[in-house]
Amino acid sequence: RIYYFLEMVITSLLRTTPRSLLIAALLSGSSNNSINLASAFAPFIRQSSSRSLASSSKLASMSTPRVLVPIATGSEEIETTCITDTLTRFGAEVVIASVMPQLSEGAPLVCKMSRGINFLADVHISECAVGTDNDNWDLIALPGGMPGAEHLRDCTELIDLLKKQKSSNKFFAAVCASPAVVLASHNLIASDAASTCYPASPFREKLLTVSEDSVVVTDNMITSQGPGTSLKFALVLGELLFGKEKADEIAKQMLVER
Repeated sequence: RIYYFLEMVITSLLRTTPRSLLIAALLSGSSNNSINLASAFAPFIRQSSSRSLASSSKLASMSTPRVLVPIATGSEEIETTCITDTLTRFGAEVVIASVMPQLSEGAPLVCKMSRGINFLADVHISECAVGTDNDNWDLIALPGGMPGAEHLRDCTELIDLLKKQKSSNKFFAAVCASPAVVLASHNLIASDAASTCYPASPFREKLLTVSEDSVVVTDNMITSQGPGTSLKFALVLGELLFGKEKADEIAKQMLVER
């Protein structure tokens, strides 16, 4: 099965990856005139294999925490990257879902972020909607950015997932504009629950109990302030899923003081 899986991955890469990238990958994996295929193809395997959410869910260990990161046009790049990169380092199965309308079936799920950088999502949010086989998540983490947070707010499938997450006492998190624009707008923050967001009046005034902490954990809800607090935010998310010892290990590897 392993050889069959590798054969499928390599075949897919040869069909879909530009020749120049494959050559660069092979060269980057070479040492002493030998080629380490696993290292060479590693940067491309996640993009290739994660396109089938159902398949990846079956292959993943039942104990592997599953994390959904919804994005949209105008989402914040630093926050999205900190969440996805850090939790991948922990060992979570991280799935990026676009909430934007698909231009056509099979079209690339590309979102232009708040600073103009294009991000390629793994799946469309409809593949993760409540009632599908893939609506079970250990954590849903929302990046901020405008108008990205507004697109997340207006996505019915995402809001249904967040409501399910809250009622099931599973983790849901938001940073920057999203605690105010998404969570508060849909009454996902209890009136007595402390939370934080980007420190600007139009956002803060939407929160009933504002905390000055950079990361706030209230029951199964986690909120944070913005790009500069995103690494700490992501490490807290990792600690909640994997424990403090693992979080300290990852922070040390990333040269982050906790």
